[in-house]
Amino acid sequence: MQPGQVRLAVRAAGLNFRDALGALGMYPGGVRIGAEAAGVVMETAPDVTDLVPGDRVFGMVAGSAGPLGTADRRLLAPMPRQWTFAQAAAVPVVYLTAYYGLVDLAGLTSGQSVLVHSAAGGVGTAAVQLARHLGADVYGTASPGKWDALRDLGLADERIASSRTLDFEAAFRAESAEHGGLDVVLNSLAHEYLDASLRLMRPGGRFLEMGKTDVREAEAVRAAHDAEYTAFDLIDAGPDRIAAILAEVLALFDSGALALPPVTAWDVRSAPDALRHLSQARHRGKVVLTVPRPPDPAGTVLITGATGALGGLVARHLVSEHGVRRLLLAGRRGTDAPGMAALVAELTAGGAEVTVARCDVGDRTALGALLAGVPAAHPLTGVVHTAGVLDDGVLPSMTPERMRGVLAPKADAAWLLHELTLDADLALFTLFSSAAGTLGGAGQANYAAANSYLDALAHYRRSLGLPAQSLAWGLWDTPGGMNAHLRNADRTRLTRAGSGTLSAGEGMRLFDAALGLDDAVLVPVKLNTAALAGRGEVPALLRGLVRERAAAPPRPASGTAARRDGEPGFARRLAEAGPAERARLVLDLVCEHAAAVLGHGDAGALPPDEAFKELGFDSLTSVELRNRLAKETGLRLPAGLLFDHPTPQALADRLTTLLSANDAPATPDPEAAPTKPQPSGASEIDFESLDAQSLIDLALGGSDDGPGDRSGNGPDF
Repeated sequence: MQPGQVRLAVRAAGLNFRDALGALGMYPGGVRIGAEAAGVVMETAPDVTDLVPGDRVFGMVAGSAGPLGTADRRLLAPMPRQWTFAQAAAVPVVYLTAYYGLVDLAGLTSGQSVLVHSAAGGVGTAAVQLARHLGADVYGTASPGKWDALRDLGLADERIASSRTLDFEAAFRAESAEHGGLDVVLNSLAHEYLDASLRLMRPGGRFLEMGKTDVREAEAVRAAHDAEYTAFDLIDAGPDRIAAILAEVLALFDSGALALPPVTAWDVRSAPDALRHLSQARHRGKVVLTVPRPPDPAGTVLITGATGALGGLVARHLVSEHGVRRLLLAGRRGTDAPGMAALVAELTAGGAEVTVARCDVGDRTALGALLAGVPAAHPLTGVVHTAGVLDDGVLPSMTPERMRGVLAPKADAAWLLHELTLDADLALFTLFSSAAGTLGGAGQANYAAANSYLDALAHYRRSLGLPAQSLAWGLWDTPGGMNAHLRNADRTRLTRAGSGTLSAGEGMRLFDAALGLDDAVLVPVKLNTAALAGRGEVPALLRGLVRERAAAPPRPASGTAARRDGEPGFARRLAEAGPAERARLVLDLVCEHAAAVLGHGDAGALPPDEAFKELGFDSLTSVELRNRLAKETGLRLPAGLLFDHPTPQALADRLTTLLSANDAPATPDPEAAPTKPQPSGASEIDFESLDAQSLIDLALGGSDDGPGDRSGNGPDF
């Protein structure tokens, strides 16, 4: 390393339009991708004494789009603590270029006028802010879709025009005519747009060319337009002046005169997409590449929900397969959790140092204290958020308390982890979400909402250039996991819906695969595509994964429907039977479908006079049985059917009455609230088919235990 140099581990690198031009071979002399970065000091030359390894810095770093960079110490500055690496990497080139151009080269002062082209871009955003701070009268161009960004920067509508047409010349000539034209133009356009800009200048004005795709001769411009033309690069200022400008710019940020630009962050593995996005001018503010950091063997990894099955599984995997040596395991039960002592012993035997903490991660004070206790010698390097509880029930049963009970440990905790680790140099921020938020889950409105929030948070963190990945898991077969509460009926329903269960080995292989992918949200689930195809109506999100069966012909009226095996339809057989046989057929129908919903193979094993509640029905399975019977009979049945007729015999008696010879087969039940017709082939609980009144009927007709009788203190997930 040369004297005065600093080597840093790059965490983020800013991209500029020059990088896009360079990638296309359109910039004079060529460029190395990336000219600015933010990162962590790894090593310094002996004569650099004011920075040490571990310091967070940002500044001008040539060829910064990679894991390592070397820079002149004068071109670096300590990062403000409240900035992320991506935000810091968005500052150097654009703000220093704007300052050097407007202050050093143009000498812009209060009362003068300046035209900033591409004013919603990186340098443009910086230049508008700086020019307004200097007291100048600012004009700006941008594509019409970005005009709101210019308004947000304080430009009046009469000072805004399109950068895609030449209309700005006439508009701004009229506006600036009183002052004889514009004093300064900061240009990034070319050809006729450049010529139009020159025509707007007053005599003696300063034209600053930074785009450099259509460089003119200064003497020719002076002769034709009586304007001073300068094509420039920031590096022309020299390292000492750049260092001084960087200090002045930081002071303006500290005073509030300047604000950070909007940032669009891309993982460095998606650099071609980022450069394409930049070249098409689809961004506002600044495009930044983030560089994933490798896990620090000396760092600490926090696992929330570590007292649950998945938390323990992840802990073992990180130690045995990823070489993690320091774990902070947080859970509601702490060391009192069943199996925790054995887990700690196993992890310790694997070479890890383990700290177990009783902590409610949805409590800011408690979580803050937990993170503050992480030793400085082993800083936080990773977070895996597996915490959560279940409290299932149908939508009308979702009281504020039940919503809070599920959202707090899952969604609230995730946000707190985000906020309280903003200044941490994390290699890993993984959220254990659920496919319930992506594909929907019967009776899991609160849980689906909590997990959808996690997925959105992962996207939000990525937009800030922060590490994040949300894994929307399907079901696991781990004992004590989130599926521990499932009964045979639930498993049967899920199997029919195409859901399989992941083994511990499969889940951890998917976990590892996800870490190698540049995706904010992934859905690791085990699907039975044959079962999905057999449903007849595949959920929209999954239709690309299965080859659906040929569409069935429209279902005829109940009285003429025929079974697939060629037997007469149920309504026809019922019409041909005598009264006693009719009652038996209906009871058999009820028992057959009740057994299927509960996952029993023998319909005859269901006592016809035993209450549905005692047989194992809850609100969700009751709605499923009602849907099945409505489809089979063609009747419109109320959502609370089983609560009004609480045994198979009572229900069969009611259906027999409705299907008697005195009632047409498709006549609605007079007790039923109107519902939407069920789609042909639907056999699962379909909450979208229930209108508001049906849901209310279901809630009000619930059992003494309420519609959420599977709810309560769910296990740690």
